[in-house]
Amino acid sequence: MTEVNQSPTIEEIKRELKKQYSADDYEPCNEACMVVPPENIIHVCKTLRDKFHFELLAEETAVDYWPEEKPRFHLIYRLRSIKHNLIFGLRVALNGNAPIMPSLVDVYKNANWFEREIWDMFGIKFEGHPDLRRVIMPYDWEGHPLRKDYPLGYEEVQYTFNFDEIDVRKPYAEE
Repeated sequence: MTEVNQSPTIEEIKRELKKQYSADDYEPCNEACMVVPPENIIHVCKTLRDKFHFELLAEETAVDYWPEEKPRFHLIYRLRSIKHNLIFGLRVALNGNAPIMPSLVDVYKNANWFEREIWDMFGIKFEGHPDLRRVIMPYDWEGHPLRKDYPLGYEEVQYTFNFDEIDVRKPYAEE
């Protein structure tokens, strides 16, 4: 007789995460998602991977809620179970202007690139990351452009009708 492989329900997963890791319900647009304390993210992801077969980190990104400081950022993770055809979201709230999170690279290898992009664009550091350096901006760039307090630069667009006027203001122009 063959064993029937039953898919876990979202409610079973939520109960487990609430009980073990103090996770809270969060349901944007009726999607399965929970808010997890930062110190529990690695354990939660290992549980989802090993017990519930969420073998793919499909997305990892961040949101800046500035001028709010508590929380200032949310890290957002979307995990996928290919085996059970489920998607589960996680959110981690981070306070302050220099947040630090544990890296998920040891749990999901592709977190490497996601975390580098988040560091580059938002300035959220990932403790234990093997190679945390810029991936989009030039290495000597100062600041993190997707932060809401990042100063907006403005440069007038150069067209044929205003070419000479704009050209004299370029950094390469001699004074």
